[in-house]
Amino acid sequence: MTISANEPVTGTPTAFPTGTTTLSSTSEDKQMFLELMVAQLRYQDPLNPADSGEFLAQSAQFTALEKMQDVSDRVGALLGSQMAFGAGAMVGQQVSWVDTDGTTTHNGTISGVTFGAQGPVFEIDGTQVPLAQLLSVGTTTPAPTPPTTTPTA
Repeated sequence: MTISANEPVTGTPTAFPTGTTTLSSTSEDKQMFLELMVAQLRYQDPLNPADSGEFLAQSAQFTALEKMQDVSDRVGALLGSQMAFGAGAMVGQQVSWVDTDGTTTHNGTISGVTFGAQGPVFEIDGTQVPLAQLLSVGTTTPAPTPPTTTPTA
């Protein structure tokens, strides 16, 4: 196995509920780790070489880090999918929400949902409401039908 300091390290972005991505930071961290490990091998003292056990331990740590990042990416994707399905299922639901300043409470029915960087944004009676502003969710109740009377004879 040959490791070069000039090899690019690739990855996939992870979307978190906050909408941030970790691609550049993770990629830079992996690249820095590889560069440090290659520099350590390149500039080691030939009369006192690095312990092979230490090198294997560093390789194992790097592999474990990559696997943990992969698990984190998959969990983030699963969370995003779950949030999208849940938000889509809320269309037609009666909800109450609070304004951005937190002072006024409103009620309405969700007519649509869009998915922005910060998560689902609901269309409620012509107003765009982020998920974080919802207070309660309930089902739409049909208008009561008047009781039918039967003529008495």
